[in-house]
Amino acid sequence: MEGKPEILFSKTVIEGRVRELAGRISGEYAGKNLLIVGVLKGAFVFMADLVRGLDIPCRVDFVRLASYGAGSTSSGKVRITKDLETDIAGRHVLVVEDIVDTGLTLAWLVETLRQRQPASLRVCVFLDKSQRRQVPFTADYVGFTIPDAFVVGYGLDFNEDFRFLPDVCVLREIA
Repeated sequence: MEGKPEILFSKTVIEGRVRELAGRISGEYAGKNLLIVGVLKGAFVFMADLVRGLDIPCRVDFVRLASYGAGSTSSGKVRITKDLETDIAGRHVLVVEDIVDTGLTLAWLVETLRQRQPASLRVCVFLDKSQRRQVPFTADYVGFTIPDAFVVGYGLDFNEDFRFLPDVCVLREIA
């Protein structure tokens, strides 16, 4: 990669938006037994901040999916590499994901989880890249809508690099 990544959303802007989402989620799930399911690895930073921002009790679990391999575009084939440890039948489930672009991965995950009969199932994505949608998919909660650019930071990576960046940045050139 040439040069420094260009900041799309600063740490301060991200913090404000995550607080807004946490407030909305807290209100909508008040009095419910909420299970937050993070999609590893990219969503871990967003999910941690979101959970800390909630003012309702919740439990957490994780699922890990593979669809990208070592490239910058999805292969289109999704598989679970780490499944949930929690039975979600009858639970209110909120899936937390870093980014939705083609919609293939999240549509597949939502369908897979629905078969496990949760009481409710919603999705919260940090970033929505709707221009790249290949299947219809609309998240219930969206942090930011972004243009068709490859982004890293705040948990998002390119070949496992850049997750540590506190801002969301655009990679203009990928080597």
